[in-house]
Amino acid sequence: MDADRQLDEDRPIAERKTAAPVAKPTAAPARRPRTPERDMRVAEQPAFVLHSYPYKETSLIVDVLSRDYGRVALVAKGAKRPHSKLRGVLQTFQPLSVGWTGKSEVRNLTAAEWLGGLLPLEKSALLCGFYLNELLVKLLARDDPHPALFDHYVEALNRLAHEEAAPIVLRRFELALLRETGVAGDIAVDATNRQPVEPDRWYVVDPERGPRPALPSDTWPRVAGKTLQDMQRGDYADATTQSQSKSLMRFLLAHHLGGAPLNTRQILLDLMQL
Repeated sequence: MDADRQLDEDRPIAERKTAAPVAKPTAAPARRPRTPERDMRVAEQPAFVLHSYPYKETSLIVDVLSRDYGRVALVAKGAKRPHSKLRGVLQTFQPLSVGWTGKSEVRNLTAAEWLGGLLPLEKSALLCGFYLNELLVKLLARDDPHPALFDHYVEALNRLAHEEAAPIVLRRFELALLRETGVAGDIAVDATNRQPVEPDRWYVVDPERGPRPALPSDTWPRVAGKTLQDMQRGDYADATTQSQSKSLMRFLLAHHLGGAPLNTRQILLDLMQL
């Protein structure tokens, strides 16, 4: 036995040399640092003001419906000041071109320009417009783009401004809103067999599944298959379709609103029985 080996055996176990080095545990791979979220900058985006309310002393929070970004909340700094250029621009039912920046839930408005092109809403049409806005605020999630719904909104405002029958304009928009937000599909297809509804048969519309044949025990609104077919086509010329679709849409909207009241709808019901 050589001197080095003897010396090693005389040491405490913890200090003895080992025949081979002990492999160290492999370190966990280092996590990549998260890339900071980029500051979103949007310019010249078609939009409409849905609702606004005061923020601090001189500013507003403005809820807008934009074509490509959906419903967005923006801070309009200084908009309440007497000489602010934004005071006369941030009006409801006016086509706007807006820009904003930011990455938080509420962004900073950087530009707003009136585009024109739509007649102003007056009298009962104005109240109908506020009803559409209230529906969008309560049913449309923020930052959820719906370009087709934006176009339906523009069409509804244009029809109201030209004094087309308000009940028909509202029914068409209500159904478009439920479709675009994914809570209503083809309203003329029987959910039990995926076949077209029969014009002469009575149906109820399950808010989560769609139409099915009505049962004697059903308490939901009963509608004729023809009414559902007319609604699917956007044809409300039949007085029965108008009446049944009003009850049906009131029922479906109440369900998807979770019982939350619609202030403008109650006013409309009182004034026009829409």
